[in-house]
Amino acid sequence: MANAETYIYKDLPISYEVIGKGKPLVVLHGWGSSRRVMMPLARSLAHIRTSYVLDLPGFGDTPEPNTSWSIDDYADAIESFISNKFEQPVDLLVHSFGGRITLKLCSRKFGSQRIQKVLITGGAGMKPKRSLKFYFRKYLAKLLKLPFSILPESYREPALLKLRQTSLWKSLGSGEYNQLSGVMRETFVKSVTEYLEKCLPLIPHDILLLWGRNDDATPVYQGERIEQGIKNSALVIIEDAGHYAFLDKPKQFVSIAEAYFK
Repeated sequence: MANAETYIYKDLPISYEVIGKGKPLVVLHGWGSSRRVMMPLARSLAHIRTSYVLDLPGFGDTPEPNTSWSIDDYADAIESFISNKFEQPVDLLVHSFGGRITLKLCSRKFGSQRIQKVLITGGAGMKPKRSLKFYFRKYLAKLLKLPFSILPESYREPALLKLRQTSLWKSLGSGEYNQLSGVMRETFVKSVTEYLEKCLPLIPHDILLLWGRNDDATPVYQGERIEQGIKNSALVIIEDAGHYAFLDKPKQFVSIAEAYFK
């Protein structure tokens, strides 16, 4: 049975659950998700790992930070959690946005000392291939904002706020972006516009990359790019699975994860 607990980081109560026995395994979810999505996976590994399944700031039961965060800010929070909760090194199992945080963590000196085995599934952080439609929307947005640059700052921000509320502007943003506001919208922009290829050569860990063949959020080519950049990594593809490969093919996913962590 899982136990719900709270870790205080800079006055921010980070909610997490603990389940299982054995070496600590820190589990991180993706953007727009929560620990609840990862709990079935943690339960399936409970006989070999004690999983610490977190709600990242701004998701699940953990409140939003007071100001917008970068990937480094999230990495700092997880580094603090690991430093204060464990005396021995831990393993990581992460999905999607959790992969961004993990690439940052593992490229730090802290990561080489306090993190051992890592499993990344559907990990984000590589520069995506873009369509002509993307670039059209990007430069149209810049064009729409251009006239506001000549306004005094006291008028500029209110005017830009009105622009962002128009149906035309909203049509230029992604679905995830349009659903967000305030701090988390700024956090989203900071996260998706930072590409982490530069971190890959700095990562010494054994890393298993476990991808769904039909992943359309972080396609297989992104997993291949991570594999090429990290010396001690291996990419395994699960057929007939998408971005949530651990939900689409739970038995196959767990059997691979179990063999790896054993």
